Amino acid sequence: MENISVKHDLAGGYCNNLTTYSRFLTREVKIGDIALGGHNPIRIQSMTTTDTMDTIGTVEQTIRMVESGCEYVRITAPSIKEAENLANIKKELRYRGYDVPLIADIHFTPNAAEMAARIVEKVRVNPGNYADKKKFENLEYTQDAYTAELERINKKFIPLIKICKEYGTAMRIGTNHGSLSDRIMSHYGDTPRGMVESAMEFIRMCEAENYYNLVISMKASNTQVMVQAYRLLVETMVKEGMNYPLHLGVTEAGDGEDGRIKSAVGIGTLLEDGLGDTIRVSLTEDPEFEAPVAKALADRYVERVESEKLKAIIREPENTSSIFHQTSSIKTYSPYAYSRRNTEAVQHIGGQHHPIVMIDVSKENLKDPYFLSSAGYNYSAGLDKYNLADQACDLAFLGDNLPSFSFPGNLKQVYNYKTWLSLKDKNNSHPLFSFEQFSNADVKDSALNFVEIDAKEFNVSAIQQLSNSTILILKTSATHGMAEQRAFFVALQEQNIQIPVIIKRTYQDLDADTLMLYSATDLGALFTDGFGDGIWVDAKGHNLALINSTSFGILQATRTRISKTEYISCPSCGRTLFDLQETTQLIRSRTDHLKGLKIGIMGCIVNGPGEMADADYGYVGTGPDKITLYRGQEVVKKNVTTAYALDELIDIIKNDGNWVEKG
Repeated sequence: MENISVKHDLAGGYCNNLTTYSRFLTREVKIGDIALGGHNPIRIQSMTTTDTMDTIGTVEQTIRMVESGCEYVRITAPSIKEAENLANIKKELRYRGYDVPLIADIHFTPNAAEMAARIVEKVRVNPGNYADKKKFENLEYTQDAYTAELERINKKFIPLIKICKEYGTAMRIGTNHGSLSDRIMSHYGDTPRGMVESAMEFIRMCEAENYYNLVISMKASNTQVMVQAYRLLVETMVKEGMNYPLHLGVTEAGDGEDGRIKSAVGIGTLLEDGLGDTIRVSLTEDPEFEAPVAKALADRYVERVESEKLKAIIREPENTSSIFHQTSSIKTYSPYAYSRRNTEAVQHIGGQHHPIVMIDVSKENLKDPYFLSSAGYNYSAGLDKYNLADQACDLAFLGDNLPSFSFPGNLKQVYNYKTWLSLKDKNNSHPLFSFEQFSNADVKDSALNFVEIDAKEFNVSAIQQLSNSTILILKTSATHGMAEQRAFFVALQEQNIQIPVIIKRTYQDLDADTLMLYSATDLGALFTDGFGDGIWVDAKGHNLALINSTSFGILQATRTRISKTEYISCPSCGRTLFDLQETTQLIRSRTDHLKGLKIGIMGCIVNGPGEMADADYGYVGTGPDKITLYRGQEVVKKNVTTAYALDELIDIIKNDGNWVEKG
């Protein structure tokens, strides 16, 4: 099969169009009878958590996964015995009438990969540990030593390539941020570029053997790193005439609301750019719960057509890619490295302040101060005061409704302009204008004014005339609203307009789970790229607590405002050495008050410590009833009995001075 590629004229190097939805066209790869890439739908997959040697248990879990929406099922094969048993699993599935393509997940063991490639429809290899070294050593490689090591790896890898060609087996080259080899780390460091080069080396080896049945992934638990790596991968592939399909996923996203929001931020940002051919959402839950989340993310793009055009009135640059380079006066948008847009602070909004959370409380019972507990303000009637939670919103929109009690002093009130004008006491209260109202108003707040504008109505000269006490609230009604709002931010930067902006998205007729996924995609994508000084999720009819926690969750997932403990928890698989879901909940129950700490919880040594590279502390299964504890990537205590491991972890945190007692 010859290398069939598609010529792409990409905006800025990584996506077809920054302002109109257009899916990046990749080559089609056959995985069993289900094709991936090209014009095929975005495919859904997940991974079993059973012991691969438990044939019936794995088959029955696979069936549950297929019934929940999985189109491919991945099974771990850590050694040759598990790889051999894939034949029994496949035979039993076919006997029961299930033809789902199977994918073997391989780490460290080329012989297992070579065996699996003769049995299943696809194998996944990690270039960071497939015939390469990952010993967490600071090694210096000369160019000659680097080349020699690459040649050694090539000799180890070629047998697998030949088997895949012979059997028609597809291959995923799956780079993980936390398991880059020492050789790659020595040249590129722990960076998106290192992730891309790790994969590109293996892709080039495949192409040298005329093997092109490839899928590529760039997974990380840090959503910023993940997004940057995929974009850089596409740019690099296109430069070399490649267009391999992309497998999207956030590694160790966690469970519950946090896992869903974090997955949506990473995966959704790339889907918005038209990237991605298959999705795996990694939750620390039973795998049949992953596919519906992935499907909800993918289905949103089924009807998003390329003919949709933005109506924003913006100055079109002569060359679209010019928005990615630096000029002498303006640092413009780069999709490959996080840099927050420069703004002039207005009170506590913009500048170096963390992004604020704004919530609509106009439909709440404004005679009852207790409703504010859902927004992070717990009222004590006896003391007549409020206690602030870690996730206490910053701005409350009341529209035209007035409360019959005193709001907490930390919580600024925002009213529609005409209602604000009528207030006798304007202390801690501020007006919200339409752009026309603001332009014509004789009376304005001397300290803080909010002006709502639709992204399609952008007018540079008009915005330049706004006062230095103004905050923009940016809304959109476009189907591809993220791109419309991004175009607005880029235009602001091109004109060096440094007014702070609160990003607003309005949602109607969505259930709670879909609201979390959509808002995390739309708003998370912008914060991931450094845009936005505040967030406003407008979803009437939804619980105030849900909107508040979702808003803070999006900022947490994008690393722009840390308001709680973060758990980097693997989704479990057949290698896991303890009950991961139960253990995660136990650790969470005793540490979830440690705001700002990142704790990695890994089921086996394959996923840790590499996959929790971003964590402050780690809890890793290293044998039956044995846990190894980490500080960063440093082993602190080995082979601790499970019953004592959490207490030992807490002692380490305490000894480091990072422990606080629960309030």
